[in-house]
Amino acid sequence: MKALDGLMVVAIEQAVAAPYCSSRLADAGARVIKVERPEGDFARRYDKLAKGESAYFVWLNRGKESAALDIKNPADKALLDAMIAKADIVIQNLAPGAAARAGFGSAALRAERPELICVDISGYGQTGPYRDMKAYDLLVQAETGLCSVTGTPDSPGRVGVSVCDIACGMYAYQAILEALILRGRTGEGRTIEVSLFGGMADWMTVPFLQHVYGGVTPGRVGLNHPTIAPYGAYPCGDGIPILFSIQNEREWQRLCGEVLGNAALATDPRFADNDSRVENRAALNAEIGAVFTAAPAAEIAKRLNAAAIAYGMLNDMAGLAAHPQLRKYPVTIPNGDTVDLIAPPAYWQGQGESFARVPGIGENTDALLAEFKLATRNSRV
Repeated sequence: MKALDGLMVVAIEQAVAAPYCSSRLADAGARVIKVERPEGDFARRYDKLAKGESAYFVWLNRGKESAALDIKNPADKALLDAMIAKADIVIQNLAPGAAARAGFGSAALRAERPELICVDISGYGQTGPYRDMKAYDLLVQAETGLCSVTGTPDSPGRVGVSVCDIACGMYAYQAILEALILRGRTGEGRTIEVSLFGGMADWMTVPFLQHVYGGVTPGRVGLNHPTIAPYGAYPCGDGIPILFSIQNEREWQRLCGEVLGNAALATDPRFADNDSRVENRAALNAEIGAVFTAAPAAEIAKRLNAAAIAYGMLNDMAGLAAHPQLRKYPVTIPNGDTVDLIAPPAYWQGQGESFARVPGIGENTDALLAEFKLATRNSRV
């Protein structure tokens, strides 16, 4: 038995944030009915790199049923209404106000069924001056200041995956689980609003506090930590960089004596504590670089490991794909082929080692019409 077996979710969704949330509900055993336009979720067409299917869509839509509906069509709207009437959770990421105009806004749904959990996902929230602004991941990375602390000193950068969408989906999933626990105690559901901006703004709390209360605005430092040193990437003699991190003075002393071969460096006034090392980062990097560039990466890694210093290799996607620690589960995609997805990070005994299949566009529509005792497409006049 899975944790959410028996729960029904209607997800009027597209792209990334809402599908991320509902895919995790499906993984946990909920029945998730994905409502998409007749032409399909536009994320189906982001690329064709997962054996002919979109990598994003395959990742985010496993284990769901698909109903392809035109909600302006009365017959299709009747099916949506019938499904919502049986749902435990309704998720939507239409433009703010669109769901209410179409007749399934959270306020109206919960006025009729107070036990319902409704989730409204948007770019900037359902209220406020940015309510109607269109929002995509990179735009929100820029608006929340994430780009200002990402990149090199010469240029801001984009985080290479859709972190704003993913954060928003994670927070929505978390809030739904909390609402389910509360409903189990009180019988009452909840209306939940989650935005891409709000999710990433929360992730920006540390630089926000440093700026507002400490008067320090974190700069862009590339593959270095802005407030801890040494913590970053250092090239070795064979051109392969190694990242390592010092978190306390005991580690700093071991690094100096056992890795750099210069125990006296640990008491150098320029590097006496973390604040000093950050202030004198250029001189510190020169000391480290002189040792690292004199030996191949394998030798430096051996020394770091022996000294119990945390380190990692700067992998590319080939490195990740071949990583000995990576767990992967297979999933069947709409064209009938299978691809391996990265396994969920949370693991428990008996979890299972495969994902439920990814649906084709509207492949469950007629079955759902029959289940809810509505005219099928083939029988409509």
